[in-house]
Amino acid sequence: MQRVLSGYPKQYAKSCAFSAKGLEVIVGEERGMYFVRIQRRPDKCGWAPGTVLGFDEFELYAVSPEGKVLARYPYHP
Repeated sequence: MQRVLSGYPKQYAKSCAFSAKGLEVIVGEERGMYFVRIQRRPDKCGWAPGTVLGFDEFELYAVSPEGKVLARYPYHP
């Protein structure tokens, strides 16, 4: 989550939509490997449900049981 937050432009630092509150983390497990998706959720900041801020931006990581990031799906429009 810190990596995602650090990638946002500095001028948006005080905006809820670009803060930890405006992000959602989803963790799944398959055969001992964890998959972590971090996506923006502007509705958590009072925006209308289903609001999309220009594009569907998310980060997807494969993580070992020890917490080491093994891979990152390079999606970023």
